[in-house]
Amino acid sequence: MHKSISLLTIVHGRQNALRNLLNGVAEGSLFPMEVVIVHMNEQPLQLDNYPFAIRQVLHKSQHGLNLAAARNFAMLHSQSPKNVFLDVDCIPERTLIAQYAEALDDSADLISGRVRYLSQKASEELHASNDLFKESTPDPVRPENKPFVHELFWTLNFGCNKETFRAVGGFDENYSGYGGEDTDFAFTARAKGIGLKTIDATAFHQYHPSYSPPLNHLQDIIHNATVFYNKWDKWPMEGWLKAFLEKGFIEETVEGLRIKRLPTASEIQMVKKL
Repeated sequence: MHKSISLLTIVHGRQNALRNLLNGVAEGSLFPMEVVIVHMNEQPLQLDNYPFAIRQVLHKSQHGLNLAAARNFAMLHSQSPKNVFLDVDCIPERTLIAQYAEALDDSADLISGRVRYLSQKASEELHASNDLFKESTPDPVRPENKPFVHELFWTLNFGCNKETFRAVGGFDENYSGYGGEDTDFAFTARAKGIGLKTIDATAFHQYHPSYSPPLNHLQDIIHNATVFYNKWDKWPMEGWLKAFLEKGFIEETVEGLRIKRLPTASEIQMVKKL
């Protein structure tokens, strides 16, 4: 067990994925001192015993899920100087914690790991003996074996020392729900002279249905894109915004982006990726 590193994750309605994440941590070459689980607007779970401490905390938000606030809450409850944020849908490779423990030694950078995607079949037939590298595909956006730039930072798999997190100022809680808060975090880090280092610590993302473009998060995305633009004079998530414009869900006005209409349930189903 490493006494100076914690693993942090936030969760809402992903109980099976959470248990798969914890099982992956339990199979690791190095255990964290603790796993901090932030339950967003839902009660903690009854979990099995693991060879590391588990601390479950409840984070309540009045208006939907505030992912930025939940991550800040996770760091607030961490008892370690070194911290790894792992998305609840991710299963860590065996050496992930060990790689982060080494990379975070005396480092003031953000440290980003890599993500590979499991198929539906592989996600449903998880076994300790499975070779998840063979059963997964690389991230189509972030290049393999190359360092990430700040624009490609995301929160599925990253680590930093607590002092670095404080130097950034944590995640901006003006963002709500889905989209943009991770890019903002990286831009703030860069503006403060904090670097981004990429390591090969790999997390395997469990399959779940997704939407392209994510019409199911349209309101959050427009709100967060506006917050980001007002802060950085640059639009984030440009591919999604372009798709929303082309489909007639939003329009550009002199005041900024405006939602013309919300998608119907059938329109959301039409962009669902299985």
